[in-house]
Amino acid sequence: MEAKGNHGSQPTIHVGVLRSGTIRFRLRGGFHVNGASALVSGDHAVSFLDGKVSYEGATYDELVFSPSDSSDSFDLLDVVIGIHFHWERKETQRFNGSLKFIVIDDEVQAINIVPTEDYLTSVISSEMSATSSLELLKAHAVISRSWLLNKLENKETVSHADSMVVTDERIIRWYDHQDHTLFDVCADDHCQRYQGITKASTQAVREAIKATFGEVLTYDGKICDARFYKACGGATELFENCWEEVHHPYLLPVADSAEGKLPDLTQESVAREWILSSPEAYCNTHDKTVLSQVLNNYDQETPDFYRWKVDYSQEELSSLVKEKTGIDFGKIIDLVPLRRGASARIIELEIVGEIRTMVIGKELEIRKALSSSHLYSSAFVVDKEGREGTLHFVLRGAGWGHGVGLCQIGAAVMASQGIDYRSILSHYYPHSSLTKRY
Repeated sequence: MEAKGNHGSQPTIHVGVLRSGTIRFRLRGGFHVNGASALVSGDHAVSFLDGKVSYEGATYDELVFSPSDSSDSFDLLDVVIGIHFHWERKETQRFNGSLKFIVIDDEVQAINIVPTEDYLTSVISSEMSATSSLELLKAHAVISRSWLLNKLENKETVSHADSMVVTDERIIRWYDHQDHTLFDVCADDHCQRYQGITKASTQAVREAIKATFGEVLTYDGKICDARFYKACGGATELFENCWEEVHHPYLLPVADSAEGKLPDLTQESVAREWILSSPEAYCNTHDKTVLSQVLNNYDQETPDFYRWKVDYSQEELSSLVKEKTGIDFGKIIDLVPLRRGASARIIELEIVGEIRTMVIGKELEIRKALSSSHLYSSAFVVDKEGREGTLHFVLRGAGWGHGVGLCQIGAAVMASQGIDYRSILSHYYPHSSLTKRY
């Protein structure tokens, strides 16, 4: 993968961190308020009032706290991380840069304004452990930078109209970055995990950012939409099977192994055999040293990511699907995969109930419907088992995440084997080029 030159300037980005009726924060150092010359510090709070941001007895359409020095920082209290996931929790997070407050949907939105490379220093520490190997951190710096700059370059051209198809018989929905219009990216898994300078704690992270400063993946001269996730389960997926019907030649099905051969996992019988087996793959690992470097403490609460099993009674499944979809199927009689992608992930699933039958997709919609948070992936097979007079639905699955682009655990194993970041990127993003943008 050859690096090419195309120099520009480092963008400043707006990151949506927290939204609430009231937000508490702590200024560590001197901050200007909306450009005023006086400096403020210490503990503060803002709240929503009459369609505006309320602060110390006055209201504002927009409130900005700008640091007087680059070393100044601020804390946001009660930041929710892992939104709607099984490990959702609140924590205090620290940030550099400016702090901006606006109103969105009758709540106050906290936005961190920060240079791209400072943002990335946090992202690659937040998405994984800051103690990850240097080559993995370099690879993740490049893809996180690529994903971000791709979004910034295409912000005005993204379509909002085609993210949902709803009829009486079908719900086909996908979720993407276009949900954010008043800031560039959010700080949670919907975009990229960003937890400020709280997580950016090692020399290796800073070295990875410095070594790849301004580097992005490109295809045909354009910055790649470089997607990533935790574990592919042995095979990566096509972009269009998870999001809009657009083909990216660098987001192709890839076998997560040195051999590089994949069976036709779109066929039900082949997919079943694959999922119920444990084929060799980079991400098929139980190496605690590697996993501890890749996974933060809350991610390590999910030990079975390569192959997993979920068991629901018919009553549990029927109640769960009704709660998650808002549709009463009655007792669920069957779950039928109708269409699978190249990684065996289900793209369209038929839910058969006593009252009604519907088809749902794409992969995240399926995962949301079949779990109280998010099912690990949509690459699963369904078996019905009778036990003590009760029907059970047993889902046996593969992988953790959508499966498009870089497999974080697979990439970690590659790095542990001495494979450099350029080769890791070539493996997961075929036909892409490494380009220096600034």
